[in-house]
Amino acid sequence: MEQLLFAGGTIVAGVFGCVAWFWGSNWVLDSLYPPRGEDAGRNILRANMIRPWLFIGPAVLFLALYLVYPVINSAWRSLMDADSRDFVGLDNYRWLMGDAKFRESIFNNMLWLLVVPAASTFFGLLAAQVTDRIRWGNAAKSFIFMPMAISFVGAGVIWKFIYDYRAEGQEQIGLLNAIWTSLGNPPETWLTLLFWNNFFLMAVLIWIQTGFAMVILSAALRGIPEETIEAAILDGANSWQLFFKIKVPQIWGTIAVVWTTITIVVLKVFDIVFVMTNGQWGTQVLANLMYDWMFRGAPDYGRGSAIAIVIMALVTPIMVWNIRNARREML
Repeated sequence: MEQLLFAGGTIVAGVFGCVAWFWGSNWVLDSLYPPRGEDAGRNILRANMIRPWLFIGPAVLFLALYLVYPVINSAWRSLMDADSRDFVGLDNYRWLMGDAKFRESIFNNMLWLLVVPAASTFFGLLAAQVTDRIRWGNAAKSFIFMPMAISFVGAGVIWKFIYDYRAEGQEQIGLLNAIWTSLGNPPETWLTLLFWNNFFLMAVLIWIQTGFAMVILSAALRGIPEETIEAAILDGANSWQLFFKIKVPQIWGTIAVVWTTITIVVLKVFDIVFVMTNGQWGTQVLANLMYDWMFRGAPDYGRGSAIAIVIMALVTPIMVWNIRNARREML
């Protein structure tokens, strides 16, 4: 109850704070530069030059406080020792290059990058195409999109039950083992199967991101001019040719945006691995490794910050390209 009251109070304070800032800043500005009298024209011009900065000022301030400052602070800490007292230069980055767990994390992240964006985009595109052609397509879209409403932690818990293992002879409560044993096979500890357990973890993120890809790509498919489709049909194009040679090329920019957006999510994946395996059995990823060094055991802020900078260095170019491509699509 206390948490609900605190959350409600925060929402009310935030809304009224925004209203108060909007009203108060306008009142102060109009008092300094009144839109009347002999200098009304000049005052209005000056006020209009200042007003946008008053409105975006809080956003810029919080962006600098919660985004720019942490990046600078992390970059500086990555050049310090474990306690952030002594300057060690690039020693933390040299350690990264020689650490077996870091190499494992890089390999797994690359594996996730190869599989998850491709699979999510493919299944999302397939779902978008199929659901637009059936009568109950909107209901189907709702069910496919529903996992997007579940947190990564919640999804990890759900799928951990799906992969659950019970000793042979006991009733299998895990869906996958229940199906597997019904075919006459012994139960498997799916999350400890080296290499393949990474794909079992990836299935969770694919399950979540397919709904996102479907919604975006469905809107893109509906935006394709009907004239091009009708012309292709008149020229004798079959369903496969119509889809792959007419529709897909026209929404390729949107596909790229969806792909890169999911790629950014993959580079920062943490919750699923943390909940399901905690990076054990060869499933370590960069974000989980960073958490281990930063907050577990004897914290090493230098090494943890170095891993954070590596993640940021991998994410930033993709994010910049994604934003530029999205802007190009809007023009």
